[in-house]
Amino acid sequence: MFVMSIVSPANGSDVCVGGESRRSGSNNLSLLLFQLSSISKAINSTEIPVKEKHARRIILGTHREKGAFTFWSYALGFTFPSSSILCWKFCHVLHKILRDGHRNVLQDCTRHYSSMVEIGEIWGNLHDRYGQLVTLYSKLLCTKLKFHTKHGDIPANLEITDEELERAAGTDINNVFQLSVEVFDYMDAELRLAETVLRQLNSSLAMTTLTSSQCRLAPLIQVIQDCSHLYHFAVKLLFKLHACLPADTLQGHRDRFHDQFHKLKNFFNRAKEMIYFKRLIQIPKLPESPPNFLHAASLAKHVKPVVVIPNEDEPEMQDDDDDEPEPLIELSVTFTDSRFQQVDIFDQTFGPPNGGFDDRDLQIETLKRELELLRAELERVKAEAQRYITQLKSQINSLEAELEEQRAQKQRALVENEQLRMELEATRRRNTEHESLQTTFIEAEKRAQATEQRYNKLKEKHTELVSSHAELLRKSADTVKMLSVTQQTQEEVERTKQQLTFEMDRIKQESDMKVDGACCTLPPGLFLRHLQPSACPGSAHCSLFCQTSEQINSSMTALQTEKERLMRSVSEKEAELSSLRQTAQLQQSSLQQERDKTSRELGELQGKLKEKTSQEEKMKQKLLEEQFALLQGTITEAETIIQDAIAKLDDPLHIRCTSSPDYLISRAEAALGSIDKVKKGHADYLRNMSDAGTLLRSLTQFSHLTADTIVNGSATAHMAPTDHADKLTENCRSCGTQSLLFLGEMKSKATLQKADPATIRIIIQKILHLGQELRPKGLDVRQEELGDLVDKEMAATSAAIEEAVRRIDEMMSQARKDTTGVKLEVNERFVYPVLAIRMLVIASTDLQKEIVEGGRGAATIREFYAKNSRWTEGLISAAKAVGWGATEMVESADKVVLHTGKYEELIVCSHEIAASTAQLVAASKVKADRHSKKLTKLQHASRHVNEMAANVVASTKTGQEHLEDKDTMDFSGLSLIKLKKEEMESQVKVLELESMLDNERLRLGELRKKHYEIAGVPLDQLAEGNGETSSLVNPVTMSPKPLKPSLMKKPPLAQKPNIPPKNQFAYSVSFNFFFLFFADHCSQ
Repeated sequence: MFVMSIVSPANGSDVCVGGESRRSGSNNLSLLLFQLSSISKAINSTEIPVKEKHARRIILGTHREKGAFTFWSYALGFTFPSSSILCWKFCHVLHKILRDGHRNVLQDCTRHYSSMVEIGEIWGNLHDRYGQLVTLYSKLLCTKLKFHTKHGDIPANLEITDEELERAAGTDINNVFQLSVEVFDYMDAELRLAETVLRQLNSSLAMTTLTSSQCRLAPLIQVIQDCSHLYHFAVKLLFKLHACLPADTLQGHRDRFHDQFHKLKNFFNRAKEMIYFKRLIQIPKLPESPPNFLHAASLAKHVKPVVVIPNEDEPEMQDDDDDEPEPLIELSVTFTDSRFQQVDIFDQTFGPPNGGFDDRDLQIETLKRELELLRAELERVKAEAQRYITQLKSQINSLEAELEEQRAQKQRALVENEQLRMELEATRRRNTEHESLQTTFIEAEKRAQATEQRYNKLKEKHTELVSSHAELLRKSADTVKMLSVTQQTQEEVERTKQQLTFEMDRIKQESDMKVDGACCTLPPGLFLRHLQPSACPGSAHCSLFCQTSEQINSSMTALQTEKERLMRSVSEKEAELSSLRQTAQLQQSSLQQERDKTSRELGELQGKLKEKTSQEEKMKQKLLEEQFALLQGTITEAETIIQDAIAKLDDPLHIRCTSSPDYLISRAEAALGSIDKVKKGHADYLRNMSDAGTLLRSLTQFSHLTADTIVNGSATAHMAPTDHADKLTENCRSCGTQSLLFLGEMKSKATLQKADPATIRIIIQKILHLGQELRPKGLDVRQEELGDLVDKEMAATSAAIEEAVRRIDEMMSQARKDTTGVKLEVNERFVYPVLAIRMLVIASTDLQKEIVEGGRGAATIREFYAKNSRWTEGLISAAKAVGWGATEMVESADKVVLHTGKYEELIVCSHEIAASTAQLVAASKVKADRHSKKLTKLQHASRHVNEMAANVVASTKTGQEHLEDKDTMDFSGLSLIKLKKEEMESQVKVLELESMLDNERLRLGELRKKHYEIAGVPLDQLAEGNGETSSLVNPVTMSPKPLKPSLMKKPPLAQKPNIPPKNQFAYSVSFNFFFLFFADHCSQ
């Protein structure tokens, strides 16, 4: 009605004679009319997807009017509770204009944030398939509005460069931590909507070619575009967090990212299989596994997922609603035609006015207006095309840069691969040559052994021949000797024979001469007588001579025979000796030839052996040099790591990093273990310098653990007292310096022998000792005793409360007999807090069992308590506080009933019970599930305990006022002097009481300070608890969230950044005592 009244002119003359302002107003109205028409056609209750041309007109309208005022003015008139499909399509259109509309759309939508929340709540309470989707979509849009309103540097379409993301995140690690959590929440909202849509389609077995299915799937195009950018943001932010924070601190972030990664990958894979998305969007491909945030080099492997929307116009489906022409200019042409008709009728009746325009002028004017509109439309189309071109060019540039980087990495990898392949081939060749040389050497050794054996055999044979030749020579010498003896004997026999012959001749001559003489002198008779006797001796001599001659002849014959035999034997021996000599000469010549050949072969083999030995020596020397070069390279890298750790000691950005003493102790102990390994590897290397593998591994581990100890020691010093911080920083610096000196000695061959890490061990032991001093005093319980201690403390608390209930019942039964009225009413209220505490302990025990069973996994209960030692210690402290408070309240109530106590003791005990109850609930809430029914039961029990304690305090004060006897002050009988005296005495008493009050308050403060000092609470946190700073722990949420540190001030005790992850926060005993103090302080 409103639009038609504006478009319809009052009379024809106004339309015909209107000026330029009237024409521009008419054009604006026509554009407004088409925008409103597009809104009404895009957002309706028909179950078909929103057409792209209608959404495009609405988006162009936001750019035309620089906002979404028209859209919201029309949209607020919809009856959203009447149709869930209408709400679904409204959320879809709103999502599109948030992404592609004018930048002021975000501000206009933020003004109607409550309307969007109301739409989600309306359909969240109704059981409707589209209603469930509308609820999730409204939550997604609300999350999107909050995120982009808070982070104005990030546009609603999330299209920013990495440099702009770095500027948006800032340099404060707490802001980066907060931004990563918000990105995760953003991604969760997107994925919940996508999973619900796909689950509904699967359950209904719908096909994507149906309009009803396409109506649900259409908004997922914007979800895919958002998720691709959010995934890239999450990867960049997590790598930045891992560069500044310890890995165990970000375990929750990594788990949450891995869960979202698998959900997003499943969503993209399922969307790629759908025919509906194939012609509308190109879905990127995610990697097979999530990035490894513990390895910084994995960032280079990350590829930003890019979503591409094809430039294909949506097919125009002419239906009943879209029978109007597409161009926005033809409406004005229609108006012009009506004006032409009116002008023609006027001119036909009265003729053209003086100075007026004729038909051609009107046509020219109309054509000019059309031309201006076409030019404006063309400019808008050009601007839109230029914007798309710019976006595509930026995407192309980023993809080309990523491609170039990937190519460079590929080239580097190819070069490294080629180098490694060449080295591997060279090593293989060397091994092959070494094996062939080894085989040749073994064969030469075998041949030498065989030759040696043959030589030994020939030598033995030669020895035998020499011995046999010597024996023959000895026998020949004996034969010659015997022959010479025989010859001598024969010569002697000859001489003897000659002598005998000569004697015989002489004797014959003498005998003849004697005979002749006798014959002459003697007579013949006498001569005959003399001749006979003398003839007898001559015959005897002749016979003797004959016998001797015969013997000599026989011996001569025997000797001759023996001589002949010996001569034959000598000739035989000489013939045998000559044959043996010939054989020996032949064997000696062959042996000499074999010996010469063996000597030549042995010389050749010895030459080859010397050559191979020299090659082996060269290879061994080269191996030693390579091993030492590897050692030097490893030491250089270790020096770089430790120098980087030392540089962080003076880095202003590092001052905001904190660490716990427990983590520092674990790092220092690991560093001490690595020093032992380095010492062992050093000794092994000195024994065998050809194998430096053990030393290289130990040096690498040593450098990393030592650098980790230095960095965490500096981070721990940021939260330690001044004296300990100075000592810890100085020891960390000394540790780095001594480590560099040790590595420098290891780097040189001259000083390699005397390198000793003993000094580093002493310094790290000092760091370990300082870390143990900085640990809270309540951590002296061994880890393996924590599980048993929790059960014992909870059992002791339950037993103490049961005993308290029993004693309270006995006291109340006695009090009902002895007292009445207000005093009985006050005494009866004592029992309610104890009963409420019993219900609280039961609920806490049930919740604790649920937490342990849900979180321990395959580990035992004791291992779970030991793993979560901080939380366990907080739970033990809370249980002790609850049991002690209940016991003290019973004692105080007993004294009050027996008229020996004070009501103030009951008030203090009530405050302590409220504080310990809050401590127990907070300790149990840390690891409990937010949606746990037992947690809700515990919170109800806690509120009931607080109410009962408050009732005890109120009734105690009221009863105290009623029961106190107030004497009537009657000063009528006192004079002026006495009144003055009483006044002075009263002032003195007031001053005394005020002095006592101040002293008691000072004593209370010192007692609390000593209490917290023993419990392990730092003094700066104690000062915060006493109200010296205004930034206290939030008492509403009971969250142990530490204060946000300033740039130049040491941050308070904290082990994580300011934003705690879901369901995980390491409690310490110090916080429990601080919380106890804070609850007491607030209750007072």
